[in-house]
Amino acid sequence: MSDSSKQSNLRVMSAELSLLSRPDGSATLFQGDTCVMSSVYGPGEVRINKELIDRATVEVIYKPKSGLPGCTEKSQERLIRNTCETVLLTSLHPRSSISLTVQEMQNSGSLLACCINSMCLALLDSGVNMKCLVAAVHCLLDLEGEIFLDATDKEEKGAQACMTFVFDSVDRNVVMVHAVGKYSVEQFNKCMSVCRTASADIFHFYRETMTKKLKRSL
Repeated sequence: MSDSSKQSNLRVMSAELSLLSRPDGSATLFQGDTCVMSSVYGPGEVRINKELIDRATVEVIYKPKSGLPGCTEKSQERLIRNTCETVLLTSLHPRSSISLTVQEMQNSGSLLACCINSMCLALLDSGVNMKCLVAAVHCLLDLEGEIFLDATDKEEKGAQACMTFVFDSVDRNVVMVHAVGKYSVEQFNKCMSVCRTASADIFHFYRETMTKKLKRSL
């Protein structure tokens, strides 16, 4: 994958798994210069006031690079949690807790997509049961209506609209969408199509990353 953000390219991705010893799974993901570290704890004990009798309680804590989380960070935290609840087989672990911590290390654009992809890798590393994998792809529309994938923070500032699509690994269906700005239905559908195609590269990257981890453990 090229390191330039053009219509059909994602930035270079790299990941390290199991860098942290205390969590049940962890992943540090670079997408270009954007970096996020995610960790997974559980399934484990849950506080009585948060206990659900028919499924596991999913908790997500999002930590910005510096300072306390504000409205933007809380919104990202909610989107990540909703995605987790969609893909995890929580019914296999009633009255328990699955906790995730998502730590922003560097934001150089397409941060939400990097957070969700890092989370997915951390869940894979932990071995927790999942219905499917997910791949998040970010794109923007510039003022001329051109689509740019995996945009940098500088490119995002001049965008007409920014969108993040999350796809499942089974049928490439949309699991979650986050969009801001002005766009037509036709532009939205075109962005979704371009991002769906690009998601194949991310699923391929997951396979490569897990293959390398398993080879090292042999």
